[in-house]
Amino acid sequence: LIPPAGSASGSPHSWSCQNLSNLKGRLTSVLSLGDDVLPEYKLQTPRIQKWTILHYSPFKAVWDWVILLLVIYTAIFTPYSATFLLSDQEEAAMQTCGYSCSPLNVVDLIVDIMFIVDIIINFRTTYVNSNDEVVSMSSRIAVHYFKGWFLIDMVAAIPFDLLIYRSGEETTTLIGLLKTARLLRLVRVARKLDRYSEYGAAVLFLLMCTFALIAHWLACIWYAIGNVERSTSAGIGWLDNLGEQLGTPYNDSIIGSGPSIRDKYVTALYFTFSSLTSVGFGNVSPNTNSEKIFSICVMLIGALMYASIFGNVSAIIQRLYSGTARYHAQMMRVREFIRFHQIPNPLKQRLEEYFQHAWSYTNGIDMNAVSMGDFLGILNFLCQSTRQNRHG
Repeated sequence: LIPPAGSASGSPHSWSCQNLSNLKGRLTSVLSLGDDVLPEYKLQTPRIQKWTILHYSPFKAVWDWVILLLVIYTAIFTPYSATFLLSDQEEAAMQTCGYSCSPLNVVDLIVDIMFIVDIIINFRTTYVNSNDEVVSMSSRIAVHYFKGWFLIDMVAAIPFDLLIYRSGEETTTLIGLLKTARLLRLVRVARKLDRYSEYGAAVLFLLMCTFALIAHWLACIWYAIGNVERSTSAGIGWLDNLGEQLGTPYNDSIIGSGPSIRDKYVTALYFTFSSLTSVGFGNVSPNTNSEKIFSICVMLIGALMYASIFGNVSAIIQRLYSGTARYHAQMMRVREFIRFHQIPNPLKQRLEEYFQHAWSYTNGIDMNAVSMGDFLGILNFLCQSTRQNRHG
């Protein structure tokens, strides 16, 4: 695999280009959110039409990460904006000064534009069919996208707040409900992140992020319920109690009275976290029937999440320590063999050192279990990869 010293391909410039190509390929494989790591079609040069993007190209990998970050932003700020920020005063301000009133409105508009651009890019991105062939025909790509994620992407990309602002006929509540349609993109992101399920630390991090995100969503719903109950509960809802505790009670004759948005969000998030973790100190408690029913649902969700998270954590810990457990089990067998046969100390020490060296070399893998067919397949794959890197 190493070219002769006198050949042109063995020059420093050639090898630097080859190393750069290898580094580029590894970076693309890490950044790629697709299911495949290095299938056979990546070793070949596909024939694509003009303005067509390869689904495993570096540009598509970086673009997928940008869309992922925008989806995460949407998952966090859309429910918060729909419940805490949208109000009659906000709508009146939108009618007077437009998008310059709030920077979040400008960011939301940019996110909508990026999602629309992503739809256009998906119409020009190749895919792999059932025969592991790269499809680059525009018509077949469009049909495949229409049958797949087009509907979800289209609904998530519609700028409902912009359309409603122009018409001026919809209510504030409808604006918040329609803006939550962007969360549909999380379904697509969840499927793309499945490729990281083999890494224990990544799974644990994703579980904790999911737990925090669900708590954030439930906090927004908890505030929405309390805001609705304020007009029908005769001042016994959790928001009225919070205002009394903080010394900022609600006064219907004063616009903007009551606790600040920060106090209301922090209190709502505190309640959902304490309910999901079954701690519940009681300083924030449900008082109306709607609040009690929602609290019951939160407790049920918390029980299910506890079972899921702790089940995965125990499996991850068992996987991390499985290699250590196998090492100690094999070492115990070696020592039992030494004790049974009464091997002298010098030879005993040499046997233990040999076992430790063999384990560090093979990492506990039984090399006799690897068949010749698997070995030849690995060699064939390495040869194809090297040939592609040298001539590609």
